[in-house]
Amino acid sequence: MEVRNTMQLEIPAVPENVGVARLALGSFASQLNFTLAELDEIKVAVSEAVTNSVVHAYPEGPGPVVVTAEHDGRELMIRVRDSGKGIADVAQARQPSFSTDPERMGLGFVFMDSFMDQLEVESRPGQGTTVTMRKRCQAGQQPQAAAEEGSARSGG
Repeated sequence: MEVRNTMQLEIPAVPENVGVARLALGSFASQLNFTLAELDEIKVAVSEAVTNSVVHAYPEGPGPVVVTAEHDGRELMIRVRDSGKGIADVAQARQPSFSTDPERMGLGFVFMDSFMDQLEVESRPGQGTTVTMRKRCQAGQQPQAAAEEGSARSGG
């Protein structure tokens, strides 16, 4: 039987909540057998996606950021969605060093793309942005919780 686990977190787009999202998703991702380095990469990718919403989505003040995640034991899918101002040119925004804020380095999408197996960015001006990231576990690995449960049942 395939086990699917999901979570959803809705937070205001304020800088203090970047760490909240990072920790929540890091804990959720730790249910899978990712290495510590992979867990760090996932946390960085989530931080970058949420930071983009905090910095760019709501110029008039904080709005909602919804972070959802799910896994089937083999792949982790994370979605970060805002309903802010959107991105006029997604292809340009994904270019290294591009930023609409001169105080920023413009590497957020670069980090997300390099740390995750798949990155999709959907955005419409005036309607918001959705970033979807996926990361697969190594073949043959099972979720950590299932491994621990099996070990407990077998007395090991």
